[in-house]
Amino acid sequence: MRRTKVLVAMVLTSSLVLIFFYSSLNLQVVHTQRAFTVSVPVIRQNVSSTTRAKQQNMTSSKPQSNVVPITISANFRKAVPQSSAYWNRRQNFLLKQLDARVNITDDERLGWSHCSAASVERLQTNIQDFNSYPALYRDFLLGMECRDPPILIDQPDKCTSEGREGQTYLLFAIKSVPRNFERRQAIRETWGQERVYEGGLRVRTVFLLGTSSTEDPDLGQLLSFEAQHFGDLLQWDFRESFYNLTLKDNAFLHWAMKHCSSAMFIFKGDDDVFTNTQAVLTYLLSLEPEKAKKLYVGHIVSQASPFRDAKNKYYVPQTFYEGAYPPYAGGGGFLFSGSLLQPLFRLSQFIPFFPIDDVYTGMCFQALGITPEAHKGFQTFDIREQDRENACAHRDLILVHQRSPQQTLRLWRGMHSHLLTC
Repeated sequence: MRRTKVLVAMVLTSSLVLIFFYSSLNLQVVHTQRAFTVSVPVIRQNVSSTTRAKQQNMTSSKPQSNVVPITISANFRKAVPQSSAYWNRRQNFLLKQLDARVNITDDERLGWSHCSAASVERLQTNIQDFNSYPALYRDFLLGMECRDPPILIDQPDKCTSEGREGQTYLLFAIKSVPRNFERRQAIRETWGQERVYEGGLRVRTVFLLGTSSTEDPDLGQLLSFEAQHFGDLLQWDFRESFYNLTLKDNAFLHWAMKHCSSAMFIFKGDDDVFTNTQAVLTYLLSLEPEKAKKLYVGHIVSQASPFRDAKNKYYVPQTFYEGAYPPYAGGGGFLFSGSLLQPLFRLSQFIPFFPIDDVYTGMCFQALGITPEAHKGFQTFDIREQDRENACAHRDLILVHQRSPQQTLRLWRGMHSHLLTC
């Protein structure tokens, strides 16, 4: 009898060990698969409208493979003229590389640590009038292949869920510079405040920074304090300049893909815009699922071409780039779907950096096969001067550009005053 009991105990113990072992293997496989997928939003059904529930469902899909094919649209390919201009040649070379290797993993992407600035000699060989380029343009070209700057100030838990209200519905990603504390603070106190709006819509904010010029005072300690106190600064180790805004955008895409991939929508904008947050949310909730998953909306610039005057801020030398620009949303502020973070970032590795950031963003969306949509609520070039202090004139707008911190505070208080009648 005792032998029978011992035998039964051994069988039960062995079974439990096998079950535990199998479960561990299964969990490990699931974890490995998830490491290669983009997280999808999990929206609380009890606080959502029918449309919002549909927006969630449109992001639900089977886990993606660890190797995601990259496809560049025919429209983009047709828009890149065969030319001796440096950017055109570089782009066509990358397209040939992509076509030769269908599946390219993230591990094969050139990292900052392996990035070497292009030599002056190589650029002089490829661009006949390189020495006549403005100094900042030459600097841009020297670092054109460098894409992954080290991060100095990080917020890896920015989009981590916090209880039932943790899901990020809208992420404000605001381009700023170290010295612009006053602008950042005005945004924190007004349209960029992190809170949960009606219906459980959580809004979060990050400010995107490079480093100051060596000619500027060192603000490192103040930025560290600001980052610890507010928890909303992201800073990378590259010098702030107009031509480095494309690098800043790309660095943000990489960060968001890793740390905030479940955000439903992203608002990219400057720190001198005024945004009507409630109008943004109302608009987003009105979207049908198909539109919500491929959103790229703002003030659209169409049929634009490069400026050839070297004194112009947006100057592009003819030996650098030939061709028209794709339609693009003005960089002052635009919205796009969070589900596009990974596709945009991966695809951008095969599009050479362009010195004008909003044009480059338009190129990436065109390569993705997504057409920008114009919305009259985005007033990138501002409204009538007599209406710029009028809270009622801003009530139905999504964005205006430009506003000082003082104007931003006045507008926000006016729009939210119980005394306001429009």
